[in-house]
Amino acid sequence: MSQTSVLVIGAGLGGIAAAIHLARRGFHVTVFEKNSRPGGRVDRFYRQGHCFDTGPTLFIMPHVFEAEFAALGTPLHAALDLHRVDPTYRLVFDDGTGLFLSSDLKAMHEQLEALEPGAFRGFLRYLDEGYRHYNQAMASLVNRDFRTAGEFFNLRNLPLLFTLKPLLRHYDHMAAFFRTGRLKAAFTFQDVYMGLSPFEAPATFSMMPFTEIAHGVWYPRGGMYQVVNALTEMAYQAGVEFVYRSGVKKIEVRGQQVSGVQLEDGLHVPADCVLANADLPYVYHELLPPDTHAARLHRKRYSCSVISFFWGVDRVYPALGPHTLFLAEDYRENFEAIVHQCGLPANPSLYLHAPVRLDAGMAPPNQDTLIAIVPVGHMDEEHPQDWAALIAQARQAVFRRLTLLGITDLEAHIKFETVFAPPSWQKRYNLVKGATHGLCHNLTQLGYLRPSNRHPTYANLFFTGASTHPGTGMPTALVSARHVAQRITEMLGFRH
Repeated sequence: MSQTSVLVIGAGLGGIAAAIHLARRGFHVTVFEKNSRPGGRVDRFYRQGHCFDTGPTLFIMPHVFEAEFAALGTPLHAALDLHRVDPTYRLVFDDGTGLFLSSDLKAMHEQLEALEPGAFRGFLRYLDEGYRHYNQAMASLVNRDFRTAGEFFNLRNLPLLFTLKPLLRHYDHMAAFFRTGRLKAAFTFQDVYMGLSPFEAPATFSMMPFTEIAHGVWYPRGGMYQVVNALTEMAYQAGVEFVYRSGVKKIEVRGQQVSGVQLEDGLHVPADCVLANADLPYVYHELLPPDTHAARLHRKRYSCSVISFFWGVDRVYPALGPHTLFLAEDYRENFEAIVHQCGLPANPSLYLHAPVRLDAGMAPPNQDTLIAIVPVGHMDEEHPQDWAALIAQARQAVFRRLTLLGITDLEAHIKFETVFAPPSWQKRYNLVKGATHGLCHNLTQLGYLRPSNRHPTYANLFFTGASTHPGTGMPTALVSARHVAQRITEMLGFRH
């Protein structure tokens, strides 16, 4: 008896995880991926013995990973060799002073009191609020699969307006805990993970610093791509079929149903159901017939992007820890330039990752693998940016910041450089506007207000990924996959 078939477009984390759920329930699942390997934005490349993770470099929210891996049938710690990173970051301010973020409360007390007398008490209150926000948001927003407006807009959810503080802006709310701008920045920069400015993000996102400090920042031995490897192996064991270097040209529509896909090579592949893990705006604009849904999606707010430098270096720089973040004093101006001008600040905040500190195998002996990430605005269709000039400006900003740590000769020791800028993200991963986090997470694009995991017209077309509910990030991709697999199962019925 032929199996019911589900086609998945894109082998990102959400697509792979959903494929595992569906294959384990008896469906025949095929994943089409335009690139030569799985992972989507959680990507990797090798060059001259150096290994680079091109996407996320932080493994956070481990409790979510544990729950989702368990739902997929494999314990997290059996799939990944995880090591806690503590201190999690070294923050460096414009004058060279800094702060090591850590779960060691004694170390935090000493550092915070030196920066602002009385700040440690505010820090504890902030963690307490973050604890409440994390637990309430996970239970009421992230793990809820909102299918109707009534499930979201009801009296039971009304208290969330007060307990989660979504109407308060995150940075403004920091005045309740700290006086100095440096500490307000130190505990709000995580909003960039969602492609958001702390000056627009809801105060709900205090949950992010909390989970980093309380639950830890981790590193999978072998790099972040090991998460992809683990999921892909689980998918093969479940019977999922992967077809690489096979881009989808369009989703074929018949009335109020989709009937399959047409590949770039012209091949037509029929299916009982299609799950798109590609960037949602791209799916609506490039793979489906034009309609009002696509037009509305185009008008939504998109996240910022990044310019990423991948450097193979012929010596080691011990002054650099695994995660170093340079926070600019002109913090507000940084986000104004990025979010509202779609540009690059004159003095950008930026991040450096040195994976060799965590895993010697990421570079040849006595050499360094360095990744520098500089937030920048997404591509502006009305006022196209000069990306060559912005890349050059961002590169010099990295070298200038490194002098604060006594590193003055990096440029002379770079063996090679690979650069990803918004046009790179757009070309390689079909990200509209080169926005690395898809649609942003402002108040009108959260919860039920975020695009649904199911198409409003085509009943057998579903979505998973950064721009859908519950949002961007590796942990939420797995949650989204579980939600959408359940929806598909309910529509098609169990096949065991």
